[in-house]
Amino acid sequence: MEPIVRLRSRTVVMPSTDIDTDQIIPARFLTTTTREGLGKALFADWRYDSDGNPRPDFILNRPESQGCAILVAGRNVGCGSSREHAPWALADYGFRAVISTQIADIFSNNALKNGLLPIVVDEATHAWLLANPGAEIAIDLETRSLALPDGRTVAFPLEDFARYCLMNGVDELGYLLSKVPDIERYERAHGK
Repeated sequence: MEPIVRLRSRTVVMPSTDIDTDQIIPARFLTTTTREGLGKALFADWRYDSDGNPRPDFILNRPESQGCAILVAGRNVGCGSSREHAPWALADYGFRAVISTQIADIFSNNALKNGLLPIVVDEATHAWLLANPGAEIAIDLETRSLALPDGRTVAFPLEDFARYCLMNGVDELGYLLSKVPDIERYERAHGK
């Protein structure tokens, strides 16, 4: 995983509420066990017509969305079934963070384990972000804050271990594996 310490990007705004994991990555794309290529299937039923052609009115198909690493979504993003493929698809597309007023717990946990930062903000900040698509914002994991172009800084919650993993570009297994020398030293010292 790529570490995230600071992230500066324009935003893509999808104001829909209750964006569930089947909308993020439809079930027919869950046959793979790898992350690569899932970005093409991100929001497939919204993004493409029945012939597989991009819908020009869908936000991800518009030129102004290209290169954006932050998705601002309506309330209750990531609800629905538990599928790790949803954060995989978002990350493979190029998103590094998702911002909303409510993010489903299972989706949030899956996102954190896969290098995607879920950020929950207050209603006023969310309303500003929704009203200003394409705004360039800065996210700082050291201070657990995001900076808006109007000068406001907004704090967001992030558990310490998840923050450590994101800032160091490791998942839980990677963290445990980094402790193998310490574990082996302990075992040698204690006759294990």
